[in-house]
Amino acid sequence: MPAAKAQALFRGLLMVDADAAADAAALERITLWALTIYSPIVAVDGIDGIVMDTEGADHLQGGELPMVTKIANQFLSRKLTARVSVADTWGAAHACARATNKETVIVPVGEAVRAVERLPISLLRLPEKIVGDLRTLGFQSIGELSNTPRAPLALRFGPEISRRLDQMFGRVSEPIEPIRAAELIEVTRSFAEPIGAAETINKYVGRLVVQLIEALQKKGLGVRRADLIVDKVDGRRQAIRAGTVKPSRDVAWLTKLFRDRTERIEPGFGIERLTLIAIIAEPLEELQKSSSLVGEEVTDVSPLIDIYGNRGHRVYRLAPLASDVPERSVQRISAAANPVEVSWVHHWRRPVRLLVRPELIDVIALMPDHPPVAVTWRGKRRKVKRADGPERIFGEWWQRNSEMEAVRDYFVVEDESGERLWVFRAGDGVDPETGSRRWFCHGIFA
Repeated sequence: MPAAKAQALFRGLLMVDADAAADAAALERITLWALTIYSPIVAVDGIDGIVMDTEGADHLQGGELPMVTKIANQFLSRKLTARVSVADTWGAAHACARATNKETVIVPVGEAVRAVERLPISLLRLPEKIVGDLRTLGFQSIGELSNTPRAPLALRFGPEISRRLDQMFGRVSEPIEPIRAAELIEVTRSFAEPIGAAETINKYVGRLVVQLIEALQKKGLGVRRADLIVDKVDGRRQAIRAGTVKPSRDVAWLTKLFRDRTERIEPGFGIERLTLIAIIAEPLEELQKSSSLVGEEVTDVSPLIDIYGNRGHRVYRLAPLASDVPERSVQRISAAANPVEVSWVHHWRRPVRLLVRPELIDVIALMPDHPPVAVTWRGKRRKVKRADGPERIFGEWWQRNSEMEAVRDYFVVEDESGERLWVFRAGDGVDPETGSRRWFCHGIFA
């Protein structure tokens, strides 16, 4: 709306001039970030979005729903609102992401037509003049436009409308031209005659790996994540991603990682080009292996971690973190990360299993310092036979203002069957400012 009208509606509205160049640069940075995490094929989509081909890559994130949820949450953590949509085609996903107020939308396979038929024609990625002329003629929705005979539309507006409709409904392919940074190292092999046999594909993949390793070695780098882009004669693209837990220049191992997944390639009418790209490369120094006379040989489990990681499993290690709050005292680190110097220092025992989040329980206890005499957890009432505590843990005021006066009193309780639980009361039992006085179960002892 005009600036004057907006200022009349909202008193004290702050007006900032748009910077199209800065917005475009930021969008390109986001696209390159998504390239390293979510998909080998990512491109800028207009002035306000990115498009990704996640087929074959979503399993690395646990599936479509966990993937789109993670994307939305990562933007929210940076105070950015994103609309994430998954559909059969680029056009359908583009329209659904911009037509909804929901953070995530997943269009079932084969349901693209039903998902977009009631959406406005402005989401068809047509020039503004064509959209304006179509509205003058009475067209409002994509469904109305798709049900109109093509010949009169093509005679007046040209082939653009038919092309966009066919792309949205999947009748015509619309390959995504992936973004590439200048520093990315890639090698390509084009074929005069299309290839399709599995043995031939594996042979040339092996040759590309050798070329890529040679290029990385010249720069003193090792590959952490590599993408194989398959260009087919019908204009479609397919991508395969393989990663390693630490930088590597092992030709045999990288070749095996890709050959284990080339069976997923669908050559169709043939493959005309293969491209291998080092999406993530890190410095790698050649280390001399120690002799058995000098020291003990350490078993390298990196290959096992690579296998699980490329199957979509999330492999990580748990390490201590300096915090008195139990759920904050643990962090996830890379499975191949260097040992962490920090260690857990506690004067009280800690449970072998910490619950994902504290669970509300019913407790009978004498306030403020006495341990529980009975606990009801998950529908089961337990009579406490022995108890130890309280261990008082104070809130971390530097994390949140609400923890300025917050405390927790933890108890170890043992029921009649011998099961031991780690429970706590929110607050000191006297001052309501310190907590709600409700009880929670936070862990289970061995």
